[in-house]
Amino acid sequence: MSADERVFVIVGASLAGARAAETLRAEGFTGRVLLIGQEDEVPYERPPLSKGFLQGKDAREKAYVHPREWYAEKDIELLLGRRAVAVHPQARTVTLDGGEQLAYDKLLLATGSRVRTLDVPGADASGVHYLRTYPDSEALRAALSRDPSPQVLVVGTGWIGMEIAAAARGYGCPVTVVGTDRAPLRKVLGDEPAAVFRKLHEANGVEFRFESGVREFGSLDGAVRSAVLDDGTELAVDLVAVGVGIRPDTALAEHAGLAVDDGVVVDASLRTSDPDIYACGDVASAYHPCWAVTCAPSTGPTRGPGARPPRRRCSGRT
Repeated sequence: MSADERVFVIVGASLAGARAAETLRAEGFTGRVLLIGQEDEVPYERPPLSKGFLQGKDAREKAYVHPREWYAEKDIELLLGRRAVAVHPQARTVTLDGGEQLAYDKLLLATGSRVRTLDVPGADASGVHYLRTYPDSEALRAALSRDPSPQVLVVGTGWIGMEIAAAARGYGCPVTVVGTDRAPLRKVLGDEPAAVFRKLHEANGVEFRFESGVREFGSLDGAVRSAVLDDGTELAVDLVAVGVGIRPDTALAEHAGLAVDDGVVVDASLRTSDPDIYACGDVASAYHPCWAVTCAPSTGPTRGPGARPPRRRCSGRT
């Protein structure tokens, strides 16, 4: 047994959690490290889910942060297919879905984010897809590659939507993209790059319906068959892929009574309102002293009486 009897529990076995465990060992921590993940998969990066893996070009292992044996070599305990359901700061324990209690000296929340879903009639029909996990990508890939090619509707003009649209065209599917903005990726890249991306996708056969959303979906025998846009236009569809953003997965933090504000509030050292609990990745609303210089948040003043410290929630796929 290690002479160091401290226990560091990491909730969230994706990129952020895996890198945190790696860093603990790299910096000489010799205590016990437990990495808890809801999926059965070893930690992986998410970008390939809408790129090479979705396109059928890359093996799933290519996205792994480390091969499974690496964790054993580093004495990092993987608890995969397990869900943390509660955190008890006073007792310094984490409760798992089977009722098991894990004691910790330090806890890291790397719970990432969840996809935003559409709240419109018919959105629960078969054939409406979201993309966050390997099973999501596998299901979408199988649906895109079937014969005959499905008529695809992509809802959302951000990175996920555009990458799914490109993958769908690669499978030969007719693709229509619907978005509330006036150009793809405009909010993240600006007008001129957005115009370039629009031309590239249109040249690849993608049709756009800008400044519009979906009012409802129609279905037949439980499967999506049509989409009605805000202006009343009805489109025939066989498959819908939704990419309308993410929201931080703060459920555990809220249950534990931690400060939450568009993510788990952390300081410059990623420490939460509890000194023994940290947060990182998509779920963290991180202290960022430089951000206020060019882009202060609109939720309150950053200087003077009642000022709120500048914060930015990390953007990425953890």
